[in-house]
Amino acid sequence: MKSRWSETEYASVVDAYVRNGVNRDLAIRTYTTRLLGSDPELVLHGGGNTSVKTTFTDLDGSEIPVLCVKGSGWDMGTIEPAGLPAVRLQPLQAMVGFQTLSDDDMVMLQRRLLLDPAAPNPSVEAILHANLPFKHIDHTHANAIVSLTNQPHGEDIVRELFPKAIIVPYVMPGFDLAKACDEAFRADPTADGMILLKHGIFTWSEDPREAYEKMIVAIDMAERRIAKGNPRPFVQAKQPAAIASAAEIAPILRGAVAIDTGVEGSPKRFVLEHRASETVLEFCNAENAADLARRGNATPEHVIHIKRFGLALPAPVTGEMATWAETVRTAVADYIAEYRAYFERNNARVGGNKKMLDPMPRVFYVAGVGLFAAGPSKKAARVGADVAEATINVIRNAEGIESFEALSEQDLFDIEYWSLEQVKLAKQVEKPLSRQVAVVTGGAGGLGLAIAEALRAEGAEIALVDLAEAAVTKEAARLGGLGVACDVTNPKAVEAALAGVTEHFGGVDIVISNAGAAFQGAMIEVSDELFEKAFALNFWGHHYIARTATRIMKAQRTGGALVFNVSKQAVNPGPNFGPYGTSKAALMALMRQYAVEHGADGITSNAVNADRIRTGLMTDQMVEERSRARGITPEAYMRGNLVHREVAAKDVAEAFVHLAKARTSTGAVITVDGGNVAAMMR
Repeated sequence: MKSRWSETEYASVVDAYVRNGVNRDLAIRTYTTRLLGSDPELVLHGGGNTSVKTTFTDLDGSEIPVLCVKGSGWDMGTIEPAGLPAVRLQPLQAMVGFQTLSDDDMVMLQRRLLLDPAAPNPSVEAILHANLPFKHIDHTHANAIVSLTNQPHGEDIVRELFPKAIIVPYVMPGFDLAKACDEAFRADPTADGMILLKHGIFTWSEDPREAYEKMIVAIDMAERRIAKGNPRPFVQAKQPAAIASAAEIAPILRGAVAIDTGVEGSPKRFVLEHRASETVLEFCNAENAADLARRGNATPEHVIHIKRFGLALPAPVTGEMATWAETVRTAVADYIAEYRAYFERNNARVGGNKKMLDPMPRVFYVAGVGLFAAGPSKKAARVGADVAEATINVIRNAEGIESFEALSEQDLFDIEYWSLEQVKLAKQVEKPLSRQVAVVTGGAGGLGLAIAEALRAEGAEIALVDLAEAAVTKEAARLGGLGVACDVTNPKAVEAALAGVTEHFGGVDIVISNAGAAFQGAMIEVSDELFEKAFALNFWGHHYIARTATRIMKAQRTGGALVFNVSKQAVNPGPNFGPYGTSKAALMALMRQYAVEHGADGITSNAVNADRIRTGLMTDQMVEERSRARGITPEAYMRGNLVHREVAAKDVAEAFVHLAKARTSTGAVITVDGGNVAAMMR
């Protein structure tokens, strides 16, 4: 590992913050914290912490000694000064003198000491930082360090490698750890760092760069020690020749971990993230993959993201997916039973007052295909995958020296069911469409984009499908989703597009089949070619999307929703609009056929009948043409409904969202046109 310190960047970041009124020490601490946090080999997703001791000026002009320490939940890689709240130093230091202190009381007392009462909770290791007598203190959960400590003779290895460091046996983070580290440091005040077994490492200095580079030197030494071991300790099992793809198996995995909420048609789903690097595949393909997957976590907080261990599965063979799916469901059922037993025995140990979390596995290690991490959102799934990859690296490193040995199940349970983590979970509120994957065709602009925005606002993960590659990529990125360029009139392209969506998210739950165009012309004059184009886009394109998505939904076995964009032309044809109206009428029949054939699969099929919406489809020029055909003004044409209001894309989007949520409506059409008697469904 090399130092990434840059004097130019350091000066730029620090000076910019100082000019904006940030305490200079805090500005420096922000820069160095980001340096550490931006390296996934050191910390991942909220792990680790840093601090600086400095003084703040109170309103009366007096100087207050404070500890600026990483706030709970802040990510070191992107931290801002606000993420390092200032805590009154001397009373914080005095807290180590308590004989005992509960987690809740510790948090309460630390909050009392905040200079800004609105600041985030200080780290649970704030007392530890306060009592180490150094200005700058860095703490990471470096992979290389835990690779050395997480094995039967790990303590011997790190004592030999770091003779000047304090070695502290594993203690639960919080007050007990602060007490243990305070006692260890008082016994050896000349120590040049501290290693917490099966947890991480502390370095310190009066100088910020020295504290940071001590960390880098220590990790480099650990990496060099690891390099002396076997770099490829996993014996590879022979895999079948015809292995199914990630897109084929992801819906099966996703469906297997969906949680029955007790409400028919409303399972609690997960979103997946797939990884298949060479290192990941070596792990998944190992002869003892099942044993390796059960070894445990690299560091204690990882249990929050990926449970106590993952689930290894055999390679899925193309053509034998039904058998493999049954294997998955059996393995998940066994995992759930084992998790319940784990919870019950440990809950009894701690007094029986814990409420069991969901028992679903969070990581699958699939031979020949790679790992799949499950989370309540795509972001959470990525976090889980990052943690799983770090776990693989640590296990590989440890196995290359001796063998990987994680914390006991009791220690991991205490972290998983830690009261402070329970509080965080209790505060999480999910939106109605959270955990669901929505595909919107024609999604790069106009009505499709408005629908996608409305679905995203309700919590759905978004995949936009559109011909316009640049636009669909841009808009999908803005929504935090996936953009796929695709011609929906090409069935192979549709299959490839939804395979990409499935590999990215794990499956599909909602399809907004919106892509279309208003082909005009009188019936006896329009060309056969134009008619074929109208049906290719306005009928066949919808069928290809629905057909492919329905197959994915059936593999998931958690139901789904198809919502088609039909038109009032389907029930109230207008002059010179034959190609459009007839293809849309056929689309309405298609919608109802899907409702009839797949209701038993829990898949609803509905439509929105909208009229006169200014979008990329209905341009100002088209409004002029249609109003002229009726002999009225454009304004009268757009407001030509019972409520005399122009219908906006937002109004139509709300109807699509409603049908995406509807559990017991299928074969239905919602009309959004301000009231048009001739287009009313009958």
